[in-house]
Amino acid sequence: MSAPQLAAEQGRFIADVAAGLNSFLAGQETVMAGISPDVAPLMDSISKLVTGGKRLRALMAYWGWRGAGGEAAHPDIVAAGCALELFQAAALIHDDIIDRSDTRRGGPSVHRRFSQLHQAEGWALDEERFGHAAAILTGDLCLSFSEEAFAGIGPRAASGTAARRIFNLMRAEVMAGQYLDILEEVAGPVRDRAGAVERATSIIRYKSAKYSTEHPLGLGGALAGADDVLLAGYSAFALPLGEAFQLRDDVLGVFGDPGTTGKPAGDDLREGKRTVLVGFAINLSEPAVSAYLDAALGRQDLDESEVEKIRQIMVDCGALAATEAMIDELSGRAFEALERLPLAELPMSALRGLAEAAVSRAA
Repeated sequence: MSAPQLAAEQGRFIADVAAGLNSFLAGQETVMAGISPDVAPLMDSISKLVTGGKRLRALMAYWGWRGAGGEAAHPDIVAAGCALELFQAAALIHDDIIDRSDTRRGGPSVHRRFSQLHQAEGWALDEERFGHAAAILTGDLCLSFSEEAFAGIGPRAASGTAARRIFNLMRAEVMAGQYLDILEEVAGPVRDRAGAVERATSIIRYKSAKYSTEHPLGLGGALAGADDVLLAGYSAFALPLGEAFQLRDDVLGVFGDPGTTGKPAGDDLREGKRTVLVGFAINLSEPAVSAYLDAALGRQDLDESEVEKIRQIMVDCGALAATEAMIDELSGRAFEALERLPLAELPMSALRGLAEAAVSRAA
């Protein structure tokens, strides 16, 4: 199948997911409006967040489905794509609260939008507390919608099926990974420094990699009836890909162009993220420099000159190079595993394209 044909099928699926989300959320807006018109900002926040984006998780599910023999444009895989996009939105809402991130995709994050609403309306009490509380509830509501959309698939997603097991495991692992992330932020400075990179790698595996690539691909395959051999092959490809994807994200969080990433450069440093990149920097630096990094991480008042100093440290000590080498090694494993998959030309080409975009992106 030619590149234009592949692009056309993928484009149709993305359009179907967008339409499915619009239809699903329109129904939910009617329900919520029956409760009170005051809850409209919750629905508006969710709608904004699921509009656009890369649709990586939905696309991984789609090509996992097609690779296992699923029909193009089938409503079950469209519903699964919608469920994954809603789950992603819920995770982003909560992640921004945890990370104290004021921006998302070039605009205010959800908790910041609610704080701004509080301020604009001149309401009583603390605007930041209101913003966080409202965003937590919005994320919970979005998580509930994700479950409803997935359950709506029917028998393929019923209790006891492989697809249901993957969906449930995916959600539990993300929560555990998020906890490990915040634990490392507070405990990292006093823990065994030699294990910093290993702990950071475990965090990205459970917080991001598995739910970004491995589980969506397996979910699509399971919905189409993939056997255990194919699902294992999917995992061998998608897990290292997901880890490389997150490592690229961590590099962009420090070295990326804010105009492209939609987030201020250095935000990950101000948030105190103990990433693999940071772990390498702390371990490879001289003791005095390492102590400086420990003290700088998590400082909200880090200015651009200090961020630039940390960038230079990461370059000079070899942390950036070590992280890039890790991305290359994981990417190589992923592409080798992809070539071993017994897939037709179309899903093979599509997955190769998604993988190349995931590890070489600038945003």
